[in-house]
Amino acid sequence: MSHLTPFAGRVVLLGLGCIGRGVLPLLLRHLQIEPARMLLISPESPALRHAEAQGYQVMAERITPANLRRLLVRRLRPGDLLLNLSVGVDSVPLIELARARGAVYVDTAQEPWADAPALPPAQSTNHARRQAALQLGRRPGSPTAVLCHGANPGLVSHFVKEALLHLGRQQGLGLQTPLARNDWAQLARQVGVRTIHIAERDTQWSATHRLPGEFVNTWSVRGFIEEAMQPAELGWGTHERQWPRDGHRHDRRAPGLWLSQPGAATRALTWTPHIGPTLGFVITHMESLTIADWLTIGPASRPQWRPTVHYAYRPCDDAVLSLHELAGAGWRMPKLQRHLADDIVGGTDELGVLIGGPASGALWLGSQLTAAAAREAAPGNSATTLQVAAGVMAAAVWATQHPDCGLLEPEDLPHEEILALARPYLGTLAAFRTDWTPLDGRGSALQPAPQPEDPWQFANVRA
Repeated sequence: MSHLTPFAGRVVLLGLGCIGRGVLPLLLRHLQIEPARMLLISPESPALRHAEAQGYQVMAERITPANLRRLLVRRLRPGDLLLNLSVGVDSVPLIELARARGAVYVDTAQEPWADAPALPPAQSTNHARRQAALQLGRRPGSPTAVLCHGANPGLVSHFVKEALLHLGRQQGLGLQTPLARNDWAQLARQVGVRTIHIAERDTQWSATHRLPGEFVNTWSVRGFIEEAMQPAELGWGTHERQWPRDGHRHDRRAPGLWLSQPGAATRALTWTPHIGPTLGFVITHMESLTIADWLTIGPASRPQWRPTVHYAYRPCDDAVLSLHELAGAGWRMPKLQRHLADDIVGGTDELGVLIGGPASGALWLGSQLTAAAAREAAPGNSATTLQVAAGVMAAAVWATQHPDCGLLEPEDLPHEEILALARPYLGTLAAFRTDWTPLDGRGSALQPAPQPEDPWQFANVRA
């Protein structure tokens, strides 16, 4: 399918959940590596034994603060790739260890240790987790460490850049691809961006009906529940005129804010091409902060310009019902959990970015991937897991090609190279213009618009 990237090291993969299993065949297609040079570390499971039978090295262990160095120091060598796809493992000590051992590093999210004590809301935000990682220092010349690069966070940051170029061409600006961070921000302001939704609608379904009390999802149930219970979080734009009633600043230099309620209890009006207008959940995601930060003009403490950025996620129908029951049960982890995989019989995951504000109308750009197309491209995947696995693979391949770039976030990577690697696994990657605005969802006396003179105020988006 593709040119194989030379790679002389080993892959040490942590976590063999749905994303870990989904990315393995992609790595074999894009890296010059065979299963015998890949070590999979994960708790005991049938998937781990199946991988062992296929020739992978395996270790049935759960990574903890107590055993991290014992398990990894001898097994991680200069030139290796440490791929962290686990749940409940802190990225910061892994990055420190990878640096010390001369290995490149990629993860999909920043999480606390599984058994870490509960933190106050402000300290459980993604802003706090991001700052903990950034305190390690960018350190160009040190081993590359790519933070938070799956589908979202990850690929959506490259969708934003592609969407900005699309709007620039549409408006006749005749521009070349910006190179510097400030140039991207100036382009975003020039084309009229006011808000960016990571707008996702998942319509996949299973032939097996959801049971009462069962949490069902098309990717990691535990991972989704944990992020859904974090405070809602968003990058805060300079055009906003009405501070949220329950909004809290992180600090003066932060690009975002957090709300005094979980993301799974915070809804936003949004739009995706296939279904049209929909209600999404403002689940906290790192891209809400990194995209807003990347597109800030002026000092962070007193920005001249910045768009509002947040996730607006409408998961599959069974997951929506599961979230309602989770809230009704006081946000307690349900005992019954089911990850939809081979039992998915249809549906699509539309994952893209909705750019609101341009005078020509809003623009959605992203991936439309059916469950059937996902299985054809990489068996064993749902549409959702393949979109994530494609982002992981692209970042991993790029990191092995550029092994001494230091600490990076998705916006730091060249979007054209990343999308070229991921595109074969994203179904239809396309742009759609729409005249829809959040005011269209507030067309009656029962739901008046708080800010009718400006459609893209967050007060209008929040349902």
